[in-house]
Amino acid sequence: MVGMRGAYGGGGGYSNGNESQPLGGAAGAAGPMTTETSTEIVGMEVHKVAPPPPRSTLSKMKARVKETFFPDDPFRGFKGQPLGTQWLMAVKYLFPILDWVPGYSFSLFKSDLIAGLTIASLAIPQGISYAKLASLPPIIGLYSSFVPPMVYAVLGSSRDLAVGPVSIASLVMGSMLRDAVSPSGEPLLFLQLAFTSTFFAGLVQASLGILRLGFIIDFLSKATLVGFMAGAAIIVSLQQLKALLGIVHFTTQMGIVPVMASVFHHTKEWSWQTILMGVCFLVFLLAARHVSLRWPKLFWVSACAPLASVIISTLLVFLFKAQNHSISIIGQLKCGLNRPSWDKLLFDSTYLGLTMKTGLITGILSLTEGIAVGRTFASLKDYQVDGNKEMMAIGLMNVVGSCTSCYVTTGAFSRSAVNHNAGCKTAMSNVVMALTVMVTLLFLMPLFVYTPNVVLGAIIIAAVIGLIDLPAVYQIWKMDKMDFLVCVCAFAGVIFISVQEGLAIAVGLSVFRVLMQITRPKMMIQGKIKGTDIYRDLYQYKEAQRVPGILILAIEAPINFANSNYLNERIKRWIEEENSMQNKQTELHFVILDLSARSSESNRRGHGENTASE
Repeated sequence: MVGMRGAYGGGGGYSNGNESQPLGGAAGAAGPMTTETSTEIVGMEVHKVAPPPPRSTLSKMKARVKETFFPDDPFRGFKGQPLGTQWLMAVKYLFPILDWVPGYSFSLFKSDLIAGLTIASLAIPQGISYAKLASLPPIIGLYSSFVPPMVYAVLGSSRDLAVGPVSIASLVMGSMLRDAVSPSGEPLLFLQLAFTSTFFAGLVQASLGILRLGFIIDFLSKATLVGFMAGAAIIVSLQQLKALLGIVHFTTQMGIVPVMASVFHHTKEWSWQTILMGVCFLVFLLAARHVSLRWPKLFWVSACAPLASVIISTLLVFLFKAQNHSISIIGQLKCGLNRPSWDKLLFDSTYLGLTMKTGLITGILSLTEGIAVGRTFASLKDYQVDGNKEMMAIGLMNVVGSCTSCYVTTGAFSRSAVNHNAGCKTAMSNVVMALTVMVTLLFLMPLFVYTPNVVLGAIIIAAVIGLIDLPAVYQIWKMDKMDFLVCVCAFAGVIFISVQEGLAIAVGLSVFRVLMQITRPKMMIQGKIKGTDIYRDLYQYKEAQRVPGILILAIEAPINFANSNYLNERIKRWIEEENSMQNKQTELHFVILDLSARSSESNRRGHGENTASE
């Protein structure tokens, strides 16, 4: 029997002039051969594979670290520049505001002014609502819409991101801290834990940016986020049944079963006045959202609807004294700007583990949402958003916020969408929004005394409904059933267990899937498309035909120690199956492995003189 051997990832290949696909090499012969075939093999030309130029271990490690942590080479523009220019470029890199402020004009300001006022009308009611969702005083939500946007305007690189509290981070923070401390029984301690968790969230976010570790958040795949967001949206909505039904005694648990049990266990506490007001304003908010989705030019209808709801409901409660008829209200809110809170950061060992864990989870979630939103709108306007700079900006924003009576903030999708549609040009729209909130904090807080809690609940429900992305779920189902399983597990974990456990299950499944793809790479049999020199998957391309006597296997992953055993056994089994097939016209002579997906590092390894076949 005559055999042949090849260098994995070697120089053999085939081409039709327009398209070439390298074949990595060949396994041994797989059966008896004719004399004709043997003659052809003997006559093959032997090619030498040149070894790669020698490199030191230090240079290899340096190159690998650079490609891992600095793939964008952020300082490539510094080369060849004078020292003064390099310092100026470094300052601009750290403070992106210096890039656009010198060329700022009045026409840009007019656009940013309109956008800032528009998102402020949304930020004020949302800030109050999301703070209550986190079991924090409503004023903390407004504080969180004042200082963080100002910090982001200086450090952030996105023009469209509108900063403030978000529903998911508020829900997660509130649920995690409530497990250890009662917000009504120990309000000061709960507030201290919220500020400390925000500090750790900012620390995690900034560290990821400084250390260039942003790739860690890539483990939160789209399937994971779609399922998690949908489950969280349902849990957030169910939590608002307390306000919509007027229930006083409500469960602090987050799962759908205990929440619904609490709802029907306290039917005697239901208030028809509260239900009527809640349903009316919820229908109004959903109708406004539908109008804005149907006619994008009317985006302002949805943006202004929450503030309009707050104003109208507050007037109704004031005029009809509805607080005396089972409708709960916010109550007195103090005027004034953010109070320093660095003295409230609590690093006591009793609660240190809780605050660090809460900060880590809320930090990763809010960072993922903020970067995803920023990149989405940057792609629409064709500009770049630096992910690592965004991590540093959002992280420092939350560190500063924790010292100024704020809790976790990021770029909210609904607010950023309104900002984008309102025609914002720069991050100045965040400054306008923050100044508008400042005026509210200084002079308008007494106007919110009679604001009913049921309307705040309706605002939250209308906002989080947009997080349930059914078209994305359907697309995931069509594209990849394993991704769909991850999506469903994330969703089920959130609504049936808890938000944290649901997220942990989804991330665990995503990591498991990555490991499976590495250890069990996909292999396929390739055939030649008739009339061409192109080779494609036999199962995908029906016009592709087997080459008689040759088995061509494509391996769609790099080969490493984790999958080499599997590949060896799988290739042997394929050969055995080929040899055992009945009614074959031609016996199997060669096995060719297409190793074009193999890592370049492996291809650069020198093995002396290898042979490659054509």
